[in-house]
Amino acid sequence: MGKEKQKEVEDILLERSSDRRILNYVPAKDGVRTNVDRRQDEDAGESEDFEKLENSIYEGIRYAVDYPVTVTYRSKGRKRTFQAKAVNISGSGIQLKLFKEDGEHLNEADDIQLKFEILPGTMPEGYEMPVNIHAEVTQNFAELNGYVRCGLHFKESLAEYSNRHRGRYMFMVSVFWLFTVSLVVILMRSESVLYFQFNKVLYLYSIITAIFLLSRYAFALFYKPVPIDPKFTPGVTILIPCFNEEKWIQRTIMGCLNQNYPMDKLEVIVIDDCSTDGSQQKIVEIVEKLKADPRYHVEGRLKYILRPENTGKREVLAAGVLEAKHELVVFVDSDSFLEPFAIVNLVQPFRDEEMGGVSGRTDIANTYTNTLTKMQAVRYYIAFRVMKAAEGFFDAATCLSGPLSCYKKSLVLENLDAWRGQKFLGQRATFGDDRSLTNFILRKHRTTYQDTAVCNTIVPNTYSVFLRQQMRWKRSWLRESLIAAKFMWKKEPFMALSFYMGLVVPLAAPLVVIYNLIWVPLAHRVFPTAFLVGMLMMALMMSFAQLLLRRSTTWIYGIWFCIYYEFVLLWQMPVAWVTFWKSTWGTRMTPADVAEEEAKKNKKLSKREAQ
Repeated sequence: MGKEKQKEVEDILLERSSDRRILNYVPAKDGVRTNVDRRQDEDAGESEDFEKLENSIYEGIRYAVDYPVTVTYRSKGRKRTFQAKAVNISGSGIQLKLFKEDGEHLNEADDIQLKFEILPGTMPEGYEMPVNIHAEVTQNFAELNGYVRCGLHFKESLAEYSNRHRGRYMFMVSVFWLFTVSLVVILMRSESVLYFQFNKVLYLYSIITAIFLLSRYAFALFYKPVPIDPKFTPGVTILIPCFNEEKWIQRTIMGCLNQNYPMDKLEVIVIDDCSTDGSQQKIVEIVEKLKADPRYHVEGRLKYILRPENTGKREVLAAGVLEAKHELVVFVDSDSFLEPFAIVNLVQPFRDEEMGGVSGRTDIANTYTNTLTKMQAVRYYIAFRVMKAAEGFFDAATCLSGPLSCYKKSLVLENLDAWRGQKFLGQRATFGDDRSLTNFILRKHRTTYQDTAVCNTIVPNTYSVFLRQQMRWKRSWLRESLIAAKFMWKKEPFMALSFYMGLVVPLAAPLVVIYNLIWVPLAHRVFPTAFLVGMLMMALMMSFAQLLLRRSTTWIYGIWFCIYYEFVLLWQMPVAWVTFWKSTWGTRMTPADVAEEEAKKNKKLSKREAQ
């Protein structure tokens, strides 16, 4: 749902080059056109190897850039060098802007070598690196003002280049440090066993924390996403709840429609919850634009609902579910953008008839905006690829995340009234809809995680909005975790044990930190070296896992996140204990938020009048 406008910070997003077709990944209804075009591997389109096709298409996605490129070529035994500018790049090739005469020489070249640097934020994470690669001319474009554009195909993909030049090195470094950090943590916890008799509560907590974290990383190693069966394409209705999201809603709608999925089996419904900005106009505008192009058969499979009053996200989603015509319903937040193979990957676990819900992976769209967003990028990736993957290994994901999740429609309808009217200790639950619905489904069915189903979401880029978001999440986590505790013992024993450990660790963490960082130094005159080293080890584990799995330069921000968590975010937990009943979102002006702001103003006014 939408976020309240705060102090404006311009987000930095990947800029994909425009395509001639608005929905360029949608397969043609008549089957004539496939998703193999431009420089992609033609063999991939003819085979049943869907993973090869998927990789081929992602490799061909072009990003708008502005790099200086040094071009060195050999022609008729002579070596020449000149400067050019890159205007777009993909994993398989690059387009250069250069002088006309330089372009003519390239056409006759026997060997071409390109030297440039991929800057962070201009291609997906993991590609940022200096490049010195061989290429060949594939296409020349029309002359303009003395310049020409020239398309070149890399003789090896950037993924292959990265793996050959730095991939193995980064793999070995990250594995070595992960092993070292894990060994240090185990040795430190062995010490806790030895000293257990002197402080049973404290050392038991440290042992539980270590077991919980190490086991999550261990189980994540064994996790594997369900592979794609191209013949399994059940009917899907995507629901997009919207409130005050005029900036991103059109991009979200486009991403949901632009899927490599049969058109007759994909429906998109946008439900606007009486937005007070320009969201409704943006929704109508993009729907009418898409309907005007008959190639996409939008009529009948893309619709919008403009609600006359604000009723909250649960009511909006419930209205969408009741309108959905397909057997699976997918929830997508209005500031989240699906990758073109997200849906076909997301539905695969439903080949298991006992599967009730599936969560996709959420990456950060605005990673390179500032330090805060980079920190969140690491946190999100580890939360999904490690923590949620470990739960997915046991088919017991405890939160099917709002940015991208899928449910059997019949199960949602079965629990719809209870979910819409949920109360906790007499208070109506107005947020945490994803965790709440997951609990309803998880009670009797399986829920899992599909790492290959990817969406990108916009995260807060200011600390004030971020802190309010985190407070809301902690309140919903506390409420729904206590509810889940009533039935999780019935699940797979290892998963159940891990869940209860994961409940105890954050709840008790504030008391443990106070004891170690304040009480021990003041009462016993002992510097908390062991505790601080333990914190550092946990931070390093997150960062090196990011380096191993993603090979991104953002890995260092995992350390910063852990420090920020211990000294800032952790102290939101006690507040959440005593304010779980609050219905405000904090990150967008819902009616509850407006009422609270009005109450604060009236209170201040009353104080002034009393004076």
